[in-house]
Amino acid sequence: MLKRTIAIQSPCFLKLNLEQLVISYKHVKGQEEMPDKTVPLEDIAMLVLEHQQISLTHPLMDKCMFYNIALVCCDKTHHPTGMLLNLDGHTIQSEKFKYQVNASEPLKKQLWQQIIVSKIKNQAAVFALFENNNKTLLHYADKVKSGDTENCEGSAAAHYWQNLFPEAWNFYRKRDGLPPNNLLNYGYAILRAITARAIVAAGLMPTLGVFHRNRYNAYCLADDLMEPYRPYVDKTVRQIIYETSIIEELHQDLKVRLLKVPQMDVNIDGEQSPLINAIQRSAFSLAKCYEGKQRKLALPQL
Repeated sequence: MLKRTIAIQSPCFLKLNLEQLVISYKHVKGQEEMPDKTVPLEDIAMLVLEHQQISLTHPLMDKCMFYNIALVCCDKTHHPTGMLLNLDGHTIQSEKFKYQVNASEPLKKQLWQQIIVSKIKNQAAVFALFENNNKTLLHYADKVKSGDTENCEGSAAAHYWQNLFPEAWNFYRKRDGLPPNNLLNYGYAILRAITARAIVAAGLMPTLGVFHRNRYNAYCLADDLMEPYRPYVDKTVRQIIYETSIIEELHQDLKVRLLKVPQMDVNIDGEQSPLINAIQRSAFSLAKCYEGKQRKLALPQL
């Protein structure tokens, strides 16, 4: 079953009733007559809380953890700032943790090589979709060594961002940079949340990364595993600016487009599935690599 991403963008009261999320407006001034809305919790993968006047009950939060729903909080500018995940995502979680902690450096370097090759090839596929020459990116993908010791990822990224958007935009990828950085930031935050959710479901620790090691980052592994999926966000943003240049404000229509990224079709080894399911498959394949049951990650092909 395809799980849903629910974004709450207006003042409301969220509560639990019979394993369902209840969205109530009875205590919201001017909206008291609006009927309650309900969504079965088992259908939800991620709940994004965008408005500063959203209240929710502890029983609801507890059930969200039970159903492995990623609770994403946003600041007053409606940008995601953090998330809440469960601590018991797998029946043999401690065993999974042991394999992850004891993973050898050569194994992690090989896994990082696979991740970066997949990422750069998917960036090249985005170029091809918009009739950009992708030979340079494919060249970098072929040069990636174990651990990406020559930083082909960085070289590919420099070329990629310089040429993905119209030349007149003089685009520079920076978190607090000019649009369409705002669209990319929002899309990546959504992607990061569903990746962290998938990692927990696979019984792994989101904090302990393959490559990322920032001591202040609680989601290093999510930042690793989401890399090959970033081009799906890039593709969506590139399509948006092909249709409109009015992107200074991240308004509701743009958010709706980006919130559909988890439902995009993704190909892994010739099989298609929604992106949110594909990331789950990638996470479980990573757990098997840690356990020595396989050596190849299941990664997307755009």
